[in-house]
Amino acid sequence: MKLSAEEMLNKFSKNASHPMEVRRLAMMIFDETSEKIHEMSNKQRKYLEAAALLHDIGYYIDSKGHNKHSMKMVIENGLLGFNEHEAILIGCICRYHRGGLPDKKEHEIYNTLEKKDRKLVKRLAGILKVSDGLDRGHLNLIKKIHLNYDEENNIIEFILTPNTPEFRPDISSAIRKRDLFEIGFKCQSIIKFAQ
Repeated sequence: MKLSAEEMLNKFSKNASHPMEVRRLAMMIFDETSEKIHEMSNKQRKYLEAAALLHDIGYYIDSKGHNKHSMKMVIENGLLGFNEHEAILIGCICRYHRGGLPDKKEHEIYNTLEKKDRKLVKRLAGILKVSDGLDRGHLNLIKKIHLNYDEENNIIEFILTPNTPEFRPDISSAIRKRDLFEIGFKCQSIIKFAQ
């Protein structure tokens, strides 16, 4: 019997606070990106939401390569509300929230996807990867994310508002993890705090 993303999270994760926070951050970035840079569908938003909740369930199997385990678990178990192809997309989005970039020569499952789906995986996994980096310490320190898009220079600014104005959390992980977002949206990006 297929489980929903929430049910699967509860079954395979001891602590749901980080995945829930990553989902919140990812939805903010998705909505801002869809509004200002490249319009995306509600269905694509649901893929990202499910992947954000499930990106770390692979820890249930092993911490080493947990992203690959997450992908395998999503694909093998399927997800309530998503067909088999959509579960593969969601699994791939989970897979690329950390580690190496998608590579159709090296990564068998990613290689089976059509070009448009590979592009979608890069975009949504790019959002997930930045979101995961913003909650690196699992401390829920970001209140709001706003994007500015300089279309002429193709630069996207992530403007972060921390929960506590006098404390700026460490965002070095998000800065390191923005590579896939930049590849997916063919842009350069800057991550900084609101003034």
